[in-house]
Amino acid sequence: QVQPVESGGGLVQAGGSLRLSCAASGRTFSSYRMGWFRQAPGKEREFVAAISWSGMQYYADSVKGRFTISRDNAKNTVYLQMNSLKPEDTAVYYCATKGRGSVFLGEEYEYWGQGTQVTVSS
Repeated sequence: QVQPVESGGGLVQAGGSLRLSCAASGRTFSSYRMGWFRQAPGKEREFVAAISWSGMQYYADSVKGRFTISRDNAKNTVYLQMNSLKPEDTAVYYCATKGRGSVFLGEEYEYWGQGTQVTVSS
């Protein structure tokens, strides 16, 4: 069983930055792919970013150039550095891990965290 736990959400003004963290248990964390998704009120869940076991990074077009995903295998943690935040980035951000198939599809991940709220004020 792998249980991702997110942290780092909060309230920030537009143009500001936040760094989300996701700690996941498991002795083979370094072999897991990790993904970040978000869901805004009244909207579908959407892909934000993912990182493979080898460090390959994937981003949604809406966050390219502003968000950076990284991982620290020694700490079993993945990070999402979010810069130049916009009000439309407001959402609950979820960390997901393991699974197979497309990194862009939430249904291809096995384990999910509880989410952390990010609110960007204008």
